[in-house]
Formats: sequence, structure tokens, C-alpha cells
Amino acid sequence: MGNINLSQVLIFLPGIILGLTVHEYCHALVALMCGDSTAKEQGRITLNPLKHIDPLGFIMLIFAGFGWAKPVQFNENNLRNPRIDVIKIALAGPLSNALIAMIVSVIYVLFSSSISSLRIVDEIFRSAIFINWALFVFNLIPLPPLDGSHLLLSQFKKYPVLYNALYKYGSFLLFGLVIVSFLTKINVFPILPVIEFLGKGFLSLLGSR
Repeated sequence: MGNINLSQVLIFLPGIILGLTVHEYCHALVALMCGDSTAKEQGRITLNPLKHIDPLGFIMLIFAGFGWAKPVQFNENNLRNPRIDVIKIALAGPLSNALIAMIVSVIYVLFSSSISSLRIVDEIFRSAIFINWALFVFNLIPLPPLDGSHLLLSQFKKYPVLYNALYKYGSFLLFGLVIVSFLTKINVFPILPVIEFLGKGFLSLLGSR
């Protein structure tokens, strides 16, 4: 945290704001497409960052590397096919981050000569790429309240005791693991190699060195 200065924060901001905003917007949009208008009524089908960003979660994300946006709410009872639609809604967020990372990568490569001539612009683009790959990978971890938890929890609805335990205590487990990782510098979530592989691998496929 102490190593992050204002210039670094400004470099991270565009990627973080873009990633969080589109992530939550896609959750809300897919929920509406699946039959539930809760998010629409709450004004969440918008690309206005102020509707999606949680102030504390946003600050934590910048300075601690772990944070959150305002969760998109939906009513399963309104969904046409709840079991499948919940998974669709959950995956919409992470997949949007993967799409952003790929689109920004394409723009970065197509305009590499102009972008690389300005170091700060180059760093903003690269940060946006890797931040969105990070949001994609991290949100697929199958622990509540992350999106990946819906893939896991949907398998245990037949077992109410186990389902409720995972739902109730999963968030505490996740938070505990994050604290341990932050305080001890132990890589509890070995996702950095995956993020590096996706980010550098896709850029390489596009012809970027």
C-alpha cells in the first residue's frame, strides 16, 4: 500500500472504473433479459460509474488490490429458468471483463506506434488490459460473494444444509484468505500466473512483443 503513489493510482483508474462499471452493467442487463427487472428499477442498467462503484470497495481495490463494486440484485422468482439464468447473470460480469481486455488489447496493438510514444498512455492501456483479465479470473473463484460461487452453489441446492453453510460462511473464508495473503505476502490465490498468461498470451497472438 505504501508503495502506491498518485501517478500509479491515476494509471490504474481508467481500467478499474471501466472494468467495474461494465461488469455490473452486464449483470444487470442479463438479469433483465432473463426476466427480472429489479436491477433496472434500481437504475443499474447504465454505464454511469457512480451507479455501480462502492466507495469503500473502490478505495480497497486501488490501495489493497482487493475490492468490490455495488452488487447487482435480482429476484430468482422472476427469472424464466432460475437454475440456468442465475449462472448466466453470474458469468456476464467476468466475461465482460475478458471482452474488455481483448478489445483494449486489439486497440493497443493497432495503435501501438502512437500509444508507445507516450509512456503514461502506454501504461494506462497495459494496466486496463491486465486489470480486466484480473477481474475476469478473480471473480471466477468459487467462493461467495464472487460470481464463480454461483457455479458452485448451484450444484448444492439439493442439499440445503451444505448450501446454506457455503453461502453463509464462504464470504468469511474469502475475506480471511485475502487478509492472510495481504499480511503474510503468501500467494493464497495463485492467479497471477493465469492473469499473466492471458494478458501476455493474447497480446502475443495479436503480434505484440
